[in-house]
Amino acid sequence: MQRIRLRYTKRGRLRFTSHRDFQRAFERALRRAEVPMAYSAGFTPHPKVSYANAAPTGVGSEAEFLEIALSEACDPEKLRVLLDESLPAGLDVTDAVEARTSGLAERLQASVWELRLEGVEPAEAEKAVALFLAADAVEVERMTKNGVRVFDARGAVRRLEVVDPQVDTASGDTVEQGADRPVAGACAILRLVVRHLTPAVRPDDVLSGLRVTADLAPPVPVGVTRLAQGPLDEETGTVTDPLAPDRDAVTVPEDSA
Repeated sequence: MQRIRLRYTKRGRLRFTSHRDFQRAFERALRRAEVPMAYSAGFTPHPKVSYANAAPTGVGSEAEFLEIALSEACDPEKLRVLLDESLPAGLDVTDAVEARTSGLAERLQASVWELRLEGVEPAEAEKAVALFLAADAVEVERMTKNGVRVFDARGAVRRLEVVDPQVDTASGDTVEQGADRPVAGACAILRLVVRHLTPAVRPDDVLSGLRVTADLAPPVPVGVTRLAQGPLDEETGTVTDPLAPDRDAVTVPEDSA
């Protein structure tokens, strides 16, 4: 049985699809592409698909991950193309590798988020970010199925900064991938790196923290896009590619063992 790990996106209007909606669309794509899936045992067999840390509904993403199990070997790139063609535009399969290592879910230690605060001047956002980062703890509230929960939104934040709306601070390249709407008028762009802890701290929680510490309240809904997720380099605060270990793994020939 071969396992393939895929990276996919949620872009444009497709960011409003729920995780369950994506599951249905992906299973249809598997059938349409005639992927030789491995199935679970039992009275109601289902294709073996493992989803990892899906983004919330309404949030865009450039870095969602899943793993599928196949009953026969396939070329990962050919499979990627077939699945990408079988999914609606916006749900795009951008990478595929054969799983040669274990623990993909454990590698998803942190996420990089872009927050687009339209109607907010960058200078105002910089002051709010400084106040948030200076706090030892920032308590926020979130409504859960068990009622209101209070927790610290500051501890999980590894990095938070205001960036140029056109330039990626990591590579210096022009940024278009996170922009579902063009920048017009005042617009502050925040880059957030947050650790995956329990309870999970989401971009909405950080926005609530900015409101608590600096009374920052954007006049329109904030556009949120996940740019990356994967292993966290604590020294630099960067998030690296979780599929890199599979690409780098070297298969040892059986006769050399």
